[in-house]
Amino acid sequence: MDNKNIIEIKNLSKEVNGITILNNINVNFSRGKIYGIIGRNGSGKSMLFKSICGLVNPTQGEISVFGENINGGNFPKDTGIIIEHPGFLPQYSAFKNLKILASINNKINAENIKHAISLVGLDPANTIPVKKYSLGMKQRLGIAQALMEEPKLLILDEPMNGLDADGVTLIRKILLDLKEKSVTILLASHNSDDINELCDFVYKMDNGILTH
Repeated sequence: MDNKNIIEIKNLSKEVNGITILNNINVNFSRGKIYGIIGRNGSGKSMLFKSICGLVNPTQGEISVFGENINGGNFPKDTGIIIEHPGFLPQYSAFKNLKILASINNKINAENIKHAISLVGLDPANTIPVKKYSLGMKQRLGIAQALMEEPKLLILDEPMNGLDADGVTLIRKILLDLKEKSVTILLASHNSDDINELCDFVYKMDNGILTH
């Protein structure tokens, strides 16, 4: 792996029920940059992200993240993700939800979790169950979950969904701060302002084909 390339993708294709979702994608993503992926719903953006995260098996091709080959079931190290709607246990508080998730890798402590919750504008001491959260609050919590272990790679599928103007401003600032710390960010967004303000490079996905 080139020292600057966090992700290397070669000849990646994915077919589902005879339909091509990803079509021979070849691309590298380097350290400390924000990459925008634009395209209509169903163009293949989420499938690309799921493939990079090892959540689906490609039909053909290779994906390398931090120099390690990624296959279905093999989640890349040092990676935070939001793909589709963040899923939480509705009966528990924000803190308890993130504490349960943090126990999987056991890399961070309670203070790290509280910091992540505060960073996105939520109150870590709030004990109300997540089922009573608004869509925007759940989205903020999803972003806190993606950030809490201080990943070197962030994969964010429509992270601004449901956020009010203040929330969007806050999350944009967080992402730019992370870029300054050499975090690599892949961002799918329908909001052209997100793409224009945040991204160093923009790729378009159409019918499973990725173009720069």
